[in-house]
Amino acid sequence: MPVHRPGPIRPRRLFPAALLLTVFSLLHPGPASAAEPPAAPEATATPARGSAHMGMGVVAHDGQGALPADTRAAQTDGVDVASYQGNVSWPTLWNSGVRWAYAKASEGTYYTNPYFSQQYGGSYDVGMVRGAYHFATPDTTSGATQANYFVDHGGGWSRDGQTLPGVLDIEWNPYGDACFGKSQSGMVTWIRDFLNQYKARTGRNAVIYTATSWWTQCTGNYGGFSASPLWIARYASTAGTLPAGWSAYTMWQYTSSGPTVGDHDRFNGAFDRVKALANG
Repeated sequence: MPVHRPGPIRPRRLFPAALLLTVFSLLHPGPASAAEPPAAPEATATPARGSAHMGMGVVAHDGQGALPADTRAAQTDGVDVASYQGNVSWPTLWNSGVRWAYAKASEGTYYTNPYFSQQYGGSYDVGMVRGAYHFATPDTTSGATQANYFVDHGGGWSRDGQTLPGVLDIEWNPYGDACFGKSQSGMVTWIRDFLNQYKARTGRNAVIYTATSWWTQCTGNYGGFSASPLWIARYASTAGTLPAGWSAYTMWQYTSSGPTVGDHDRFNGAFDRVKALANG
């Protein structure tokens, strides 16, 4: 009688289930041990060069209080815009009572606003009196060099009744040291060079946009630039104490959270005074 001899024992193929379990455990690890410390929060990144805009540091340094009382009979509503607001709905702003605007044109000698044409031209098209501003970076190039760059990239002036003089936006440095690494006397010299060159190119005194606390810290509260109109930044119910040399402000940025574009301002006078500044 023949004997049946079994063949060699072959290992069972368990790989489909085992493989799936292995993959699942790799993709979905269990909870970390209680002894494991939580991950450290990421540090706040320095903003990209070119992204600075009016009032960028106001809330962080000076805080934000109540809105001012409605004084439209004595003051004229305005706005300021930069690239982060993109294409602006100028008819909406006009219909809400806004009558003047400033658009960021340039920063340092390395940046121009890609939305400048729509912002500067669009405000003009709806009938607003408008102008351009330059975000100063005194740690990169001289004041005169930046004034030339500003004028060459949208910051000029013409007596057409709708063009306001250019603005020097001088405030906290969002990219480093608040005073751009300059001494108080060095900052005053830089500002003077910018203002002198701007006037030489356009015939107008540039407007100075700043905050009293920054001006005090970084210029020593210098009082020698009163020939330039003052645009004060303070998010509160009043404009507060002004920098030395000015007894009144021409413009006041009072909030960064207003309708449509965020940054809203008041001109210290009725609309005819806005036009008077435009006409020189």
